[in-house]
Amino acid sequence: MAVFVDGCFWHGCPQHGVAPKNNSEWWELKLAGNRERDENTNALLSAGGWRVVRVWEHQPLDEQVSAVLDALGGAVQSGPTSGL
Repeated sequence: MAVFVDGCFWHGCPQHGVAPKNNSEWWELKLAGNRERDENTNALLSAGGWRVVRVWEHQPLDEQVSAVLDALGGAVQSGPTSGL
């Protein structure tokens, strides 16, 4: 499994992504390129048999953990969760 925690700015979060006003054309291309790279990465990993999970940095940790557990289909045995 590949888990990515995407930053709102760098990956274009629909809730929190903000387009810079200075040098906006360059930033628009840069951020669009980041999103395209993310899609390509997801496709390549999926084609290689990986499960890909992406969460946003602003999501509460328990939601991020739930997304990972859901992707695992509950295959994780319970154990210590300190540090999660």
